[in-house]
Amino acid sequence: MKNKSTASRRHSRQNVLQVRVMTPRIAWLGFLGFFGSLTKLACVVAILAALGWGVWRGMQVAFYRNPDFRLQVIDLNANPVIDELRVASVIGIDLTSNPSLFDVDVSNATEQLKALPEITDAKLERHLPDTLVVRVTPRVPKAWIRCVEAGISEVRKTGGLLVDQDGIAYQCPESQIDSTLRLPVIDLPASEDAKPAAGKRIEQPELGYALALIKAICEIDADGMQWIDSIRQANKWSLELVTRDGTTALFGLGDHRRQIENLRAALAHAGSRGYVIDTINLIPKYNTPITIRSEAKPPKAIPVVIDETAATDRADEKKSTAATTRN
Repeated sequence: MKNKSTASRRHSRQNVLQVRVMTPRIAWLGFLGFFGSLTKLACVVAILAALGWGVWRGMQVAFYRNPDFRLQVIDLNANPVIDELRVASVIGIDLTSNPSLFDVDVSNATEQLKALPEITDAKLERHLPDTLVVRVTPRVPKAWIRCVEAGISEVRKTGGLLVDQDGIAYQCPESQIDSTLRLPVIDLPASEDAKPAAGKRIEQPELGYALALIKAICEIDADGMQWIDSIRQANKWSLELVTRDGTTALFGLGDHRRQIENLRAALAHAGSRGYVIDTINLIPKYNTPITIRSEAKPPKAIPVVIDETAATDRADEKKSTAATTRN
């Protein structure tokens, strides 16, 4: 039998009272240890900062301030809507400050060019040592937009409103005016909910009908743009097309191929017989109604760029033919 008093004394010895003694010396030594750790951490941060600054300075010297990487060339693809100077202006490059090629934020510049209404897509790349390559896809216009009630009356002029096949409108830049003079004019009615504006899709159904007619004409006749002057929706079921020589043709909203062929046949017949059609209703399939103009109206004046060399050659050819005839 074990002695209970001996077991009790053993248990009491296991319960040891722990006492932490704090003196000024011990506190000072603890503070010095903490300060030393903090100093080591600060040294590591300082070294990393110095390395970062050194890398940054190295990049500045090697790239941004290196005269070999100064922007010297903007390689822009041929297009009718934007030139190199305007590219620099749009993306915020001051060419007079002799900027570095690395000063150009390619991603941001790409988005700025894409935001232009006359451009559908853009891509920029740096080509070392000194070239910024810019490739843009211009919007292809199909007609001029005129909406007198909305204050849009200027057509076939720089700043006039053009529209592509998707109904996106944009202002005609000066560099594109020569190639758009022969485009037809689409007259739209005023609409408070869908006023035509640059950079936006025109949601008026009248535009869709007019563009569909233009597309059908160009599919049948490659020179269709040359003889269409203007188109407007006359009422809910018909479109009114005016030719360059003043003939007014009434089209339906569909069945365009038949109506276009009938118009071409009627104009050809009138030309062979020496009279001018004033109006023609192409909607009926048979017995097409027409009216004859008593006095031929002169064609509407459209500015055209004339090739002077070709004109001189034609004049010389006429003189040669006349001399041959006299002989």
